[in-house]
Amino acid sequence: MAIVAILLLPVVTMLLYGMDRTEDWLVRGPKPPRQTRGRHLRLIHGGRRQTAAPAGRGETETEAA
Repeated sequence: MAIVAILLLPVVTMLLYGMDRTEDWLVRGPKPPRQTRGRHLRLIHGGRRQTAAPAGRGETETEAA
């Protein structure tokens, strides 16, 4: 009887592991849509409104505003 129990132990172990994985797979919710997975940097065209002053004038962008 003990020999049968020892021989069945790996089978029962694999069965429990498989059932655990299957249960986790069934309970897990759906993945989010591809569009909402990650945030991407979106560049704004023409983000700088004023041009920098020429090098010889000595005026900075903050003083021009």
